[in-house]
Amino acid sequence: MTILVTGATGRVGGHVVQQLVARGASVRVLVRDPAKASFPAGVEVVQGDLLDLDALRAAFTGVRTLFLLNAVAADEFTQALIALNIARESGVERVVYLSVIHADRFVNVPHFAVKSGAERMIAQMGFSATILRPTYFIDNDLTIKDVVLNYGVYPMPIGGKGLAMVDARDIAEVAAIELIRRDQAPGKLPVETLNLVGPDTLTGSDVAAIWSDVLGRPVAYGGDDPSGFEQNLAGFMPKWMAYEMRLMAERFVGDGMIPEAGDVERLTKILGRPLHAYRDFAAQIAATAGKD
Repeated sequence: MTILVTGATGRVGGHVVQQLVARGASVRVLVRDPAKASFPAGVEVVQGDLLDLDALRAAFTGVRTLFLLNAVAADEFTQALIALNIARESGVERVVYLSVIHADRFVNVPHFAVKSGAERMIAQMGFSATILRPTYFIDNDLTIKDVVLNYGVYPMPIGGKGLAMVDARDIAEVAAIELIRRDQAPGKLPVETLNLVGPDTLTGSDVAAIWSDVLGRPVAYGGDDPSGFEQNLAGFMPKWMAYEMRLMAERFVGDGMIPEAGDVERLTKILGRPLHAYRDFAAQIAATAGKD
């Protein structure tokens, strides 16, 4: 049977496709614009999106297992609910869903509340599912590397509680392992939830110290200012989305994203290797920038 991957052109979804193909899976992707996508040989491409019912029904034909990833959008909840309804209607019974850590707690943040609702729907509709709950993505910080390199400031208001930042490659590999495990299971497996975390729980000051170390010059933490963060983001994204990012940053500062006991060990066992660390990400950027 075929595994359908949504969000396949994004940073996690693209890695998921590669991991599945490397493991010999039959893969189909649903993409808005196939001309902008490049996939490994043998990957079947269906054009459409999660609100295109005809495309969804075509994409789900012959599929047993679904990787559901839908990006932050004003209609994200509708996308998730439609996709899950059409999946069940089409006979898809196995799902790996990309949620977010603390989805059930940070419910004032819209895209966390959406994912909490989708998790509930998955459980109540009787899917055999793995819920993946990643923390803050390490490679989010690609967007601010020039600020770090050129101004000596780490500007993300991530607070002093700590975030167990996770690498997108680790998210994708766990997703692929879970997709194949569910797809190949002889019967229905129970719903399971996995926190996807990195090996280190880092504060804003910790991250600035890592950058200082790998660059060999001082990098300061820009401080805990979610309102300023919102104002900066509003210059290049919709104001509702900038406000949503501010609400998320407020939860970073107030609560952090802290692993539960055993999370790191569980993921290391699943992957059979250590988790990617933030320091390695920063060191690679520093080397690319001509620094040691």
